[in-house]
Amino acid sequence: MIFKLIRPLVAAASILLALSCSALAQNTPGMSPIPPQVLKTQPFVSPIFGDNMVLQRGKANTIWGWSEPGDHIQVQIGEQAASAIAGADRRWQVTIQPPPAGGPFTIKITGHETVELHNVLVGDVWLCGGQSNMGLPLQFARNGAEDVKTANYPEIRFFSVEGHPAYLHSDVIAGSWKAVSPETAGRLSAVGFYFARKVQNEIHVPIGMVVDALGGTPAESWTSAEALRPLHDFDIPLAELQRLASEGAPEYGNYVMHWYDRYDIGLKGNWAAPDLDDSSWTPVDIPGGFKELGVPETPALAWFRREIVLPDKLPAGMPLLFLGSIERMDTVYINGRSVGASAWVENPRVYPLFGAVLKPGKNVIVIRVLKTKPDGGFLGKPEELHLTLGDKTSIPLAGKWKGKLSLDARPPQPLPIAYENWPVMPAVLYEGMLKPIAPLAITGALWYQGEQNSPRGFQYRRILPAMIADWRKLFAQGDFPFYIVSLPAFKPRSATPVDGDEWTETRESQALTAASVPNSCLAVTIDTGDADNIHAKDKQPVGERLALCALANQYRKKVVASGPTLKSVDRHSGSIRLHFAHTDGGLVVKGTKLEEFAIAGEDRKWVWADAQIKGKTIIVSSPSVPNPKEVRYAWQSNPAATLFNGAGLPAGPFRTDTWPGMTDSQRPY
Repeated sequence: MIFKLIRPLVAAASILLALSCSALAQNTPGMSPIPPQVLKTQPFVSPIFGDNMVLQRGKANTIWGWSEPGDHIQVQIGEQAASAIAGADRRWQVTIQPPPAGGPFTIKITGHETVELHNVLVGDVWLCGGQSNMGLPLQFARNGAEDVKTANYPEIRFFSVEGHPAYLHSDVIAGSWKAVSPETAGRLSAVGFYFARKVQNEIHVPIGMVVDALGGTPAESWTSAEALRPLHDFDIPLAELQRLASEGAPEYGNYVMHWYDRYDIGLKGNWAAPDLDDSSWTPVDIPGGFKELGVPETPALAWFRREIVLPDKLPAGMPLLFLGSIERMDTVYINGRSVGASAWVENPRVYPLFGAVLKPGKNVIVIRVLKTKPDGGFLGKPEELHLTLGDKTSIPLAGKWKGKLSLDARPPQPLPIAYENWPVMPAVLYEGMLKPIAPLAITGALWYQGEQNSPRGFQYRRILPAMIADWRKLFAQGDFPFYIVSLPAFKPRSATPVDGDEWTETRESQALTAASVPNSCLAVTIDTGDADNIHAKDKQPVGERLALCALANQYRKKVVASGPTLKSVDRHSGSIRLHFAHTDGGLVVKGTKLEEFAIAGEDRKWVWADAQIKGKTIIVSSPSVPNPKEVRYAWQSNPAATLFNGAGLPAGPFRTDTWPGMTDSQRPY
């Protein structure tokens, strides 16, 4: 996962999201998303049901929990009642018809104890899955702060599932239902908020949003092992997952933390302890350090320590630790407490220091660095390494440190299967975050993901349909709607046509999935995004275009839900004519001219083409390609989106060729 985030201020939200994943991956004391005692306890009622929740209208709802085997459980909603008996596995499960849409209602559940759920509404429930762009809070979105102030939508409710990877199965998730208000909206999914606001405004029934998303995670982590095995692309990690599960290993959800547990003598020796005697450690210069430890060019794991002295009275405000970019992974401790970790190689480290981690007087900073390349380790300039206190006082950190080699990791020493320190193992989030909320009654699902899978963009066209089928099987509610966000613009724009591109090939896989999987829809966002920030702030168009999918397909409203899509191709001497569907209001140029069309002949050399709109068609040509064979539009990570329809929706990237791309043969293992 190599993301280039070069604007420190813009990247702040990205850093906060990355830190949440880092804390989860490390099971940092005091920061674990779900306390172990909660995970081991089977409550009388599953936590997915609670005060302020939304029940799905128009279909039977399944409600479940745990009790002593043989206990008789009754559930009552208004005039409706249903009962069940707890099985040998302690699970009870009741199926009950809800009242008509509206509310509020009270759900009364009686057995060996009595639980009442208050302020329950009946409406439509949507499951929101994916990685950090789905979970990104409204307060970080463009105009999000203003929308938070006016977010008084008592009939829109959110449940955010807290992150938890599981190697076998987890019965319990953590989270709670919240009505949308200025007090709650800032922490809710921006995409989910904009989707729900638009849908609720159109159909006037309560909307429940269950956000099941976690930063940096690939689609295979959200898919069951049973669904992945027929693909045979994940045999190696599935075998490793099975081995770790059989050993009862900690459920990190990634590979590198298990590697540390096995090989890192610094971890076993508690080298992060502030009172450690480091008098025998080697003096080193940071940036650098590995040369003095005798491993200048080979893979290695090393620990670095330094003392700093802070003023007697620390200034108010959030301290920030800046370390520049690091290859391959760093873990940072201050006074013995883990404060952050990252494996995003090109992402400059900016760690907010929450709580009273700093203290007046002596403080000990310890950094563990795993490098894999000859020029690995600290990549930043000396001035990029510093601690900023709450009053903006900057304390330089470059210069003299102490270092010690924990592991010479050159062959034959094995390295981790992968280096991400957040959940990336196949199936672990399906088991820990998705399966525990099934078979919750839902209307459908929204999916904003693909960034983590983009190096394997071609493979994604196999993973995503398998995952959708897997979810539909798990929830057992037929082919419910499944709406997919096409990735927005990202990375620097190329001035010349590119032959292969990871993000574009991922977008193609998303489009092919939406076109082939029943009851699915693609929300194209190519006209949004940020070249320098993977967590683009433009979340309102994303949520509202997903809402258009729902309004047009699920709710049968007369709205346009798609921009122009390629329908057919006519090849002529000297030109190619492209025919389009979804030209509502005609084909429209955004900007001064129609750009981003490339054309190629038999030699497969792409050049920019002239493009002209003729009715519902576009004629593409170039004097340098007298006998054109193929056309591509917006075929790069960050294209100029110029083709729209009269409804204001953009055309997604497309191509007429089937020539091999750069990700066709990429496999993770």
